[in-house]
Amino acid sequence: MKNLLIGLIFSTLLLTACRQAAPTTGQPETKTHLSPEERYGELFVDVQMGELFPDSKTFVDCTPKASTDDILAAYAHQKLQPEFDLRAFVEEQFILPKQYASGFESDTSRTAAEHINVLWDVLTRKADDASTGTLLTLPKSYVVPGGRFGEVYYWDSYFTILGLESAGRWELIENMADNFSFLIDQQGFVPNGNRTYYLGRSQPPFYSLIVKVLANHKGEGTLSKYLPYLQKEYDFWMDGLTNLRANAPTFRRMVRLPDGALLNRYYDDRPVPRPESYREDVHLAESIERPAEEVYRDIRAACESGWDFSSRWFADGQYMASIHTTEIIPVDLNALLYHLELTLAEAYTEEGDEEAAEFHRQRGANRLRALQQYCWDAERGFFYDYDFVARSSTGIPSLAAVYPLFFEMVRPGQADSVAIVLKNDFLKPGGLVTSLNDTGQQWDAPNGWAPLQWLAIQGLRNYEQMELADSIANNWTQLNVQVYERTGKMVEKYNVMDMSLEAGGGEYPVQDGFGWTNGVLLRLLQTNDGEIK
Repeated sequence: MKNLLIGLIFSTLLLTACRQAAPTTGQPETKTHLSPEERYGELFVDVQMGELFPDSKTFVDCTPKASTDDILAAYAHQKLQPEFDLRAFVEEQFILPKQYASGFESDTSRTAAEHINVLWDVLTRKADDASTGTLLTLPKSYVVPGGRFGEVYYWDSYFTILGLESAGRWELIENMADNFSFLIDQQGFVPNGNRTYYLGRSQPPFYSLIVKVLANHKGEGTLSKYLPYLQKEYDFWMDGLTNLRANAPTFRRMVRLPDGALLNRYYDDRPVPRPESYREDVHLAESIERPAEEVYRDIRAACESGWDFSSRWFADGQYMASIHTTEIIPVDLNALLYHLELTLAEAYTEEGDEEAAEFHRQRGANRLRALQQYCWDAERGFFYDYDFVARSSTGIPSLAAVYPLFFEMVRPGQADSVAIVLKNDFLKPGGLVTSLNDTGQQWDAPNGWAPLQWLAIQGLRNYEQMELADSIANNWTQLNVQVYERTGKMVEKYNVMDMSLEAGGGEYPVQDGFGWTNGVLLRLLQTNDGEIK
């Protein structure tokens, strides 16, 4: 059965390579720009399925020392030898990836803010040289999250930039905005990260927020400068709009609802196992009585959401086997696209094109009405994702509900209701818990994450819910500082329910560094007069 499944996977890979619906890369069709499973074939499968490395991401981030043809020829010859050692072969043919910040020696006599400001340079990659591995090279310097994540990540970067703003690192902020513009120009969108194996998907679209940070600093003309990239980013998410019909209500990331309303979903253009989690995906698909392509696409779509993984995407609210991400209208994605539509309207106004500005304002107004109609639950006083196949709310409470408050999309009474639920159900000693379900997944209880704390705090402040916002901020900063003083680390996620325990769940150990934790904490430590506590 396993051999048959792997054979089917490779048949799908070949078809995907030939007719893939994803935007073209704008780069030469060479083996160095293929995803690693396409590039290395049998060698790739043997390494990943053989559990050569504890973390499946390790091999896909390796840099080859020779050409692909030479490596594959050597493998075909050497693997037939009786004393062949696959691990030794890989180490002979590849350079293992660097672990950013993993060797950094913390000095806990520094304050948390001082520690973060020292870490910026540790986590910064200079402009990339030509890559023979999976890295998509970027023309300017950028900040990586840290640990196993040695590339830029899309939505992480906005929260990292919040800290860079507090630190006055404006050149680096502009470099990162320009790198994302470069990716949009070259790829047609911002990939999940700058790796070839991420070219099937994006991540939550925070580009318009990054541009607005820069525009607020640099002033008039900034939005006009980035307008072509904002528009291209929007076109990516709205691709297929004209293809939608009552009898064909979905295309890529677009969904047409029965009343004609248009909203978006997370998606991935490659219905195959993720190279960076290949073994895990194959094993999951084997355990589910569904077409493997559906399973892979739902897994990848959850990765595009950034919430990989969460009970938000599970039909039964508990188990990964019930994942159905592509059947869900997510609250957060549509709130972000609302912001993108309003930012486009503002940029076109700056350009003097009022017709285009009004077009995007109307798109935003339509999206707001649809989000309110399909995602607001008046009885429970909370926003929920919408299952458009079942034609009902998913009923799974999560911090995705704070996005409409952050983007000021709600009425004051709605904000009051959301605040009550957050206070009664989500607020814990270390901050807000991500969901109320304890599933063993990292985007569920008992974990809290920096970006969601920030969005909740700012969203509540937008509606004068200052006491609750301050409670969340205080709980979160105290937890971050306590962990730093105890361990010398800023980490990717935290256990907000039991502050004596580390966060858990996910496909890899807790990572230190850590870009968005640093950014949000530094911003929360900044007082109203601009000083850092």
